[in-house]
Amino acid sequence: MNKFSRGFLKRLKEREIKVAVVGLGYVGLPLALEFAKKGFSVLGIDVDKDRIAQLEKKKSYITDISDADLRKSASGGKFYAEGDFKSLSRADTILICVPTPLKRKYLPDISFIQSAIRAISANMKRGVLIILESTTYPGTTEEVILPLIESRGLKHGRDFYLCFSPERIDPGNTRYPPHKIPKVIGGINKEATELGRAVYSSIITAVIPVSSCRVAETVKLLENTFRIVNIGLIDEIAMMAHKMDIDIWEVIDAAKTKPFGFMPFYPGPGVGGHCIPKDPLYLYWKAKKFGFKSRFIKLASDIITYMPSYVVQRAADILAKNGIALNSAKLLVVGVTYKKDIKDLRKSPAIDIIEILKKKGAAVAYYDPLIPFLKLSRINLKSIALAKGSLPKFDMVIIATDHTSLDYGFILKESQCIFDTRNVYKNITNGRIFRL
Repeated sequence: MNKFSRGFLKRLKEREIKVAVVGLGYVGLPLALEFAKKGFSVLGIDVDKDRIAQLEKKKSYITDISDADLRKSASGGKFYAEGDFKSLSRADTILICVPTPLKRKYLPDISFIQSAIRAISANMKRGVLIILESTTYPGTTEEVILPLIESRGLKHGRDFYLCFSPERIDPGNTRYPPHKIPKVIGGINKEATELGRAVYSSIITAVIPVSSCRVAETVKLLENTFRIVNIGLIDEIAMMAHKMDIDIWEVIDAAKTKPFGFMPFYPGPGVGGHCIPKDPLYLYWKAKKFGFKSRFIKLASDIITYMPSYVVQRAADILAKNGIALNSAKLLVVGVTYKKDIKDLRKSPAIDIIEILKKKGAAVAYYDPLIPFLKLSRINLKSIALAKGSLPKFDMVIIATDHTSLDYGFILKESQCIFDTRNVYKNITNGRIFRL
């Protein structure tokens, strides 16, 4: 271990290093506050002026972070946020947590990573540890980031160290806050890995070093590919079971009594969020560069992408049996976030359902206690009030997101017809309830 590494680890142990987090979204902000809670001075950087303005007011825009958490970290002088990358000249460790969307369905977009790296390398001091957390395809850290930084005359192992550590934040999961989720870390070389392991060990219970950045990058993609394939499988079986007049929910409940060899996954109206709909396609794209076509990933992606359309078709079939055409129906979508109990609309299947219904001529309203209004692409709606007398006017209520706070008894009592895509009315026999 060289002189820099020994000095870095000594200063880390004494909480003297300054941590910078670039990108203060659902991954970056919780991570920044974890470091602040452990006594580190933390700088948050984000190009979104609205986010910076909110943080300056000590207002949180993330469900898992309370205003009190922000006030505590800020009042202690351990965390502050700004939009100027020049402040990175004071940072010893820089964590990158920026978005990695898709340009189109099968084409990764790492432009946010590249922009962040250019800004970081132009402003950082020598002797910095840089860790990328943004999900990306295998090889990004070595093939893209490393050359970008070294193009400025800097040398890895002398002027900086570079690692990749896949983010594992699960929004809304109170059982596993960031410090309880094991962290994987892989560096450009062993020394970088060891520095990264030491940094995360100061805030996280378990840190797992791996042999390279490529391995660490692939870990995240495997985790989410596992999920997309199994969700796609159970969605397909759910559609098959409906054709056969078999209750898929009862099938799953019985199957999961097996104590080995089975893990329950549940069907739904689609998959949202930043990870599952997108991350496996990064692996699919990279594999094609090596002449390998991942049929499982593409098939699973196609199935879950189809689910909102399937929900609409099922709704149309149910209405038709009651003599109501979809293009003259009044429908209420209940729950519009991609996941229950969080204020996150990213890739939400409920949004797709609303858009498809509107295209087909249905009159659509929505209710969500967490989202007071929707103004996205072709949707411009306000959440209705869920009051007595408000539900009977709708021909159908579609349960798209199963928020814990919803009064499902009231919804059942007041509604003419319910299409339950989340099985919230499990074990309730009622001719007005239809399950996915």
